[in-house]
Amino acid sequence: MELLPFKNEKLTDFTIDENKEAMMQALEGVLASFGTEYSLIIGGKEYTSEHIIESRNPANPDEIVGVVYGGDKHIANEAIENAHEAFEEWSWISAEKRAMYLLKAASILRKRKHEISATMVYEAGKSWAEADADTAEAIDFLEYYARSAISYSKDQELYPYPDEVSTYRYIPLGVGAIIAPWNFPAAILTGMTSAAIVTGNTAVLKPASDTPVVGAKLANILYECGLPPGVLNFVPGPGSTVGEQLVKHNLTRFISFTGSMKIGKRIYEMASVVWEGQKWLKRVVTEMGGKNALIIDDPCDITAAVKATVASAFGYQGQKCSACSRAIVVESLYNSYMKELLDAVGKITVGPTNMHENYMGPVSSKEAFDKILHYIDIGKKEATLAHGGNSVKGVGYFIEPTIFVDVDPMARIAQEEIFGPVLSIIKSKDFNDALAIANYTTYGLTGGIFSNNRRHIERAKKEFHVGNFYINRKITGALVGVQPFGGYNMSGTCSKAGGPEYLQLFMQTKSMVERI
Repeated sequence: MELLPFKNEKLTDFTIDENKEAMMQALEGVLASFGTEYSLIIGGKEYTSEHIIESRNPANPDEIVGVVYGGDKHIANEAIENAHEAFEEWSWISAEKRAMYLLKAASILRKRKHEISATMVYEAGKSWAEADADTAEAIDFLEYYARSAISYSKDQELYPYPDEVSTYRYIPLGVGAIIAPWNFPAAILTGMTSAAIVTGNTAVLKPASDTPVVGAKLANILYECGLPPGVLNFVPGPGSTVGEQLVKHNLTRFISFTGSMKIGKRIYEMASVVWEGQKWLKRVVTEMGGKNALIIDDPCDITAAVKATVASAFGYQGQKCSACSRAIVVESLYNSYMKELLDAVGKITVGPTNMHENYMGPVSSKEAFDKILHYIDIGKKEATLAHGGNSVKGVGYFIEPTIFVDVDPMARIAQEEIFGPVLSIIKSKDFNDALAIANYTTYGLTGGIFSNNRRHIERAKKEFHVGNFYINRKITGALVGVQPFGGYNMSGTCSKAGGPEYLQLFMQTKSMVERI
């Protein structure tokens, strides 16, 4: 099957009146659908249950975006067993045919782009631009992994040997548990799910409980493509019940997880246990967040550095695993950098993101709201508050963009992942000191440097220990196929989503030799 070369989905330009009107209509449509019920799907059949998840708008928690039926341990078991039954037939389907399901899903998602983005505006508090980028990335994953799967389906090249024919082939693993995050409820969920099924595995998808409506809509797009029953099973529910059972089940072959370090470590621990009847060691693919730093070195373009800092730290309320939560500024540039930074942050608009003019929306939930405010209280004791530091009066979970200065590199706000609009400014003596501070963390996801010093840049490339390193640009916004994404240390298994090797994580290899 011949396909055009992969190309990233174009982002929507909302300065064009036609695009702006289309998004406003999508927002109106999603608003009119508030309260819709979404079923569990197991073995191709829809189910309701006594377990209800009310998904609420974080900008106005009185509004119910949707009602999603959830699972429990017994339902999780049933889903795994259905996926196991479907695996035998699905694993024999050609990679080309499996890829066609993804390409069809990409086509449907492209037509429904604004609807999915509008759903994220209400359910996840994303701005128009952030939601549009999330949906575009989901399309990219479908397109990229479809092509990648076809490439992997070909027998791999080996050295010849007299009188024998050797074959080296990638084959699927089995049943996978897909445990998706709330912060990229379209892109990451779609990427993990599509990677699993296009490589010949079957899966049980558990969306995040904060964004189950987006998960339900994306699952239904995949079903609309005609996936055979049981290939994908949709089971929302709490991590403590549904998630743990999916991880522990003896028929689960792999777990793909994106979320917090705490939960990721728990999954890794549970997956290491060989349960009765289990015939394999489970594979775990994790991405667990970061405490990411941007070094501001002398000399550099301070205005560009400030713009990148603001985008990286406060885009989507700082709720990205790649977000900049530490700016490490060399002493010689500190005063000029801070002056421009505080001026730029003072212009950030905060409010409901169904209004296009608001740059920052609400944080994801009451739990996140309370956690972030708790860390701000800690910061007020550890450092000097330079901007923000308060919740925004109103009904939603809004928090001001917050900046702390005079932050000790070992302070809690400089070491622990806050996952909110909180930026710690750390003054360093020089570049050497800045690099040491940047690396002094248990994480290793993203990082960057603004510098015009080529020697410093080359050294940082080698010694700044992160999976994704950026030079003279923001440290968020990795593109599928362009900047494969994933970190190491306590940021995860360096899975490199959207990269040429990612699908290998969902397959195993078989070497065959025939004497002739």
